[in-house]
Amino acid sequence: MGGCFSKPVEVKVELSLLEKEKEADGLSPNGKASPFADCRPNGALGRNSDDDSALLQAYRKSRDYVEASVCHVKDLENGQMREVDLGSGRALLIKDHGEFSAMGHKCPHYGAPLVKGVLSKGRVRCPWHGACFNVATGDIEDFPGLDGLPTFQVRVEKDKVIIRANKQALRSQKRSKAMARCSAVVNCSTGFAHVLIIGSGPAGLVCAETLRQEGFTDRIVVCTMDRHPPYDRPKLSKSLDSTAEQLRLRSLDFLQDHRIELLTEKEVVAIDVKTRSITFEEGLKMEYRKLFIATGNKPKALNYKGTEVRNVFHLRTPEDANSIARLADNKNAVIVGTSFVGMEAAAALTDKAHSVSIVGVESVPFKKALGEKVGKAIMKLFEANRVKFYMLNEVSEMIGHHGQLKEVVLKSGKVLRADVCVIGAGCVPATSFLKQSGVHMDSKGFITVNKVFFATRTCYMADFLSRVVFVYVFILQKQSRRIVSVWVFLMMQTNADGVFAGGDVVTFPFPPRNNKKVNIPHWQMAHVHGRAAALGMLGRVTEMTTVPYFWSAMFGKTIRYAGYGDGFDDVIIQGDLDELRFVAFYTRGEEVVAVASMNYDPIVSRAAEVLGSGKAIKKRDVEKLLVHYVRLQVWNKIRDRPIEQQKEEDFKSQGWTLGQIQLADCAVQKMNMHTSVSEQ
Repeated sequence: MGGCFSKPVEVKVELSLLEKEKEADGLSPNGKASPFADCRPNGALGRNSDDDSALLQAYRKSRDYVEASVCHVKDLENGQMREVDLGSGRALLIKDHGEFSAMGHKCPHYGAPLVKGVLSKGRVRCPWHGACFNVATGDIEDFPGLDGLPTFQVRVEKDKVIIRANKQALRSQKRSKAMARCSAVVNCSTGFAHVLIIGSGPAGLVCAETLRQEGFTDRIVVCTMDRHPPYDRPKLSKSLDSTAEQLRLRSLDFLQDHRIELLTEKEVVAIDVKTRSITFEEGLKMEYRKLFIATGNKPKALNYKGTEVRNVFHLRTPEDANSIARLADNKNAVIVGTSFVGMEAAAALTDKAHSVSIVGVESVPFKKALGEKVGKAIMKLFEANRVKFYMLNEVSEMIGHHGQLKEVVLKSGKVLRADVCVIGAGCVPATSFLKQSGVHMDSKGFITVNKVFFATRTCYMADFLSRVVFVYVFILQKQSRRIVSVWVFLMMQTNADGVFAGGDVVTFPFPPRNNKKVNIPHWQMAHVHGRAAALGMLGRVTEMTTVPYFWSAMFGKTIRYAGYGDGFDDVIIQGDLDELRFVAFYTRGEEVVAVASMNYDPIVSRAAEVLGSGKAIKKRDVEKLLVHYVRLQVWNKIRDRPIEQQKEEDFKSQGWTLGQIQLADCAVQKMNMHTSVSEQ
């Protein structure tokens, strides 16, 4: 199975421009090396007639393409990648299993150089945020992000590797998957939608796009409390001056072109699963055939005096972010809470505000998520940038003057001068409107979604039945009445017929924790849930193999994190915490359950690739991952040099001798690190 999903039958109703061009050029479907349809032995274009218009058309078409010899066939070994220049743009050249292929070199999500990522099992994983792209098709197979990559034709002539690429594709470095046209007669005043999606975040948007990509032609309606089309919410706390236009994920034109209707500033206040209808705040109703709930979370309420004072913000919208930046200009800012949002906002304000203070209930930031040692290192980074901490403390009162914030009083008695305050003290699921709806929620307000089991491993019938929730598929050994094996799949369906849910509002079965239901409020996981829900609506199941992945940026430094480390009991740290160049392995017992790093790319993406393959990383495997990291660092440093110039000094600059690198290379090959960490 490729990526984090099983491969459903693909329905292609329209061909993208790039795909049409490939067919016209006689390319192979995956864009790999294949003969030109119109080539002659001498390289001249073939002509079937003297028709000048055909020659002119071929000439115009040739101007849209660029062709270049990029390297010698022996310059790349199997499993290696190189970024190459074609004159009109750059491409990523890959050699895998003896075959060359080429595609866009930048991740469409944030533009990361994929050459620094991880190549494994026919796909490339982004070094920054973990998105995965199929080497053959360019399709995105794991998230975050919405678009795939263009692929280019490769051929070998006289030991030279030659790439032929569309110039526009080289410039754009992204490709949207073909989507079906809506065939339903759409009347915007009609109170019925075949699929109704509540929430326009990544879960809702990916759900809508996946339905169209898989051939769904009926009406899709997305309703949201936001006033803007879908935008990149994680950037709000990192870039407070950004506008909704700068943050947008899809334009209104894109949504309209694919007949995905967007209803903005619409709050759903009730759902009736019996009549399959929802009620909006103004009293209007809309019926549905399938419903997807992806309302995300809302700020946790804090108990303090002075809640009516102005200039106190929960950072939720571009308008909030812009107001915070404006009010903090050369003024005093107070951040309440050490969540990632709160800490990112504090970092963003240090070059604007006169002073920045952080109030937190723990002894150090991120103690629960990243551990005390990493938390202290990050705390030192903030203190070095003029941020003052008031830890083991809470807010007692907000004091205003003429209604505007002037002071924040702490329970310790400390009074902080404040002109603007950002509350980043955590969130709760936005599901209060589901009370009395019949949709099941747990005691914390999270919606519970189901799992589907298929056979993949032997277990006893009693154990199997005790863990199945809704759909049962049995493969039995007749003589022993045992289940041969079990796979875990997701449909994101709730207990209510036709109602699905995903993103921050759900708990879902997580295979690495024996299918314990967990809540993972990551931007990336919301994408996964949106796709799984769409396929579930179409009657297909999704294999749950994706690895949770998140990131946080502060003062130009980025924390990357993969896995699910809740309840870790030990942290193995390699590198230098004081220099903020480290990797931390979070373990439960003898097993690594999560990995975090700063300035250690692409080790977190490598760990995600291993964890996603179903292999366990044991404590004893940590050194093996580090060996692979050093090997990649050396290769990245010398990849563009002729072999005779790859001197021992290049290796020594990494702190390793040439002999050690050669030994590491042998160890890596023995461990088969291109695909997994050894289980020996």
